[in-house]
Amino acid sequence: MPRAKKMRIEKFNQGLKVYLCESATNGRANKKLIEILAAHYKTKKYNVSITSGLKQKDKTVEISGIN
Repeated sequence: MPRAKKMRIEKFNQGLKVYLCESATNGRANKKLIEILAAHYKTKKYNVSITSGLKQKDKTVEISGIN
């Protein structure tokens, strides 16, 4: 959810709901999402990729390199 007051990650149904403080302009929210998920799963940013939903609120993300 872009433009949230506070960044946080919550479990939601079969996935996660990530609240971001960044706006969705120029891909800033997508970049921040990758940073937050990489930190959360303790992996490098290049191991996190958005596989669908680049310009949508709901996204599918692939994360590799998780131990």
